[in-house]
Amino acid sequence: MRFITKMLFVTGVACFSLAVVPSASAQDEEGVTVEYSAADKAAVEKIRESGGAVLEVAQNDNRLNVAFHLSTEEIGNDQLALVKDLGFIVSLNMRGTAVDDKGVANIGGCSGLQRLHLEKTKVTDAAIKHLAPLSGLEYLNIYGTAVTDVAIDDIAALKGLKKVFIWETKITIAGVAKLKEKRPDLQIIPDLVVEKVKAAAEVKRKAEEEVMKAAEAKKKAEEEAKKKAEAAAKKAAEEAAAKKAAEAAAKKAAEAAAAKKAAETAAEEKKSE
Repeated sequence: MRFITKMLFVTGVACFSLAVVPSASAQDEEGVTVEYSAADKAAVEKIRESGGAVLEVAQNDNRLNVAFHLSTEEIGNDQLALVKDLGFIVSLNMRGTAVDDKGVANIGGCSGLQRLHLEKTKVTDAAIKHLAPLSGLEYLNIYGTAVTDVAIDDIAALKGLKKVFIWETKITIAGVAKLKEKRPDLQIIPDLVVEKVKAAAEVKRKAEEEVMKAAEAKKKAEEEAKKKAEAAAKKAAEEAAAKKAAEAAAKKAAEAAAAKKAAETAAEEKKSE
C-alpha cells in the first residue's frame, strides 16, 4: 500500500487528508483516487473562490465535478482559465456564462473531462476545434449557441462522444445528416433528420385524418339528406292520401245530400197527389 493526499469538500471548504491507496486491482474495484499536488490544491481553491462549485464525483472517486452555472458572480473566460490542464476534472458546467471560443481553448488540457456544458454561452464553431484533445469526452451540450454545420467534422472527430445536444443552434438538417453518416453511433438531440421524418409523417397523418373527416361528413350529410327526402315524401304521401280521403268523404256527403233531397222531393210530390 502507499499513502497519498486525498481532497475532500465539507460544507464548501476544501480540506485535505491522508488516504491509503490499495493495489491497482483493488483500486479498480473500490473506485478512483487521485493524488493532488500542491499546485492542484491551489488551483481548486481558486476555482472555488471565483464562484465555482466543486464536488467529488463519488465517495470512492475523488475526481471532481466543477460547475460555474449557479454562481452569482460574473463568469467568463478568466474563470474558465482556472481549469486549464487539470486532468482530474470529470464534469465541467459553464451553462449561461459569458465564455467564448477563446475561453474554451483552456479546456483542451483537461484530459479527464467526460461531460461538458457549453449551452447558452458565446461559443461558435471555433470552440469545437479546441475540444479535439478530449478523447474521453462523452457528453457535449451546445444548446442555444452559434455553432453551425461548419463544426460537424470536429464534432464527429470526438471519438469518445456518445451524446450531443444541438437545440437552437445553427446546425441544419443537412448538417445532422452528415454527422449521422460520419458517426451513426452518436446520439444527437434533437435528431433533426428523424424530426423531419416525424414531421412529414404527422403532416401525412393529419391530411389523411382530414380526408377521413371530410368523407365522414359527406356520408353523414348524404344520410341526413336522404332521411329528409324520405320524410318529405312520406309527408307528401300522407297529405295526398288525406286529401283524397277528404275528397271522397265530401263526394259521399254530397251524394247523400242529393239522395236525401231527391227523397224529400219525391215524398212531397206523392203527398200532393
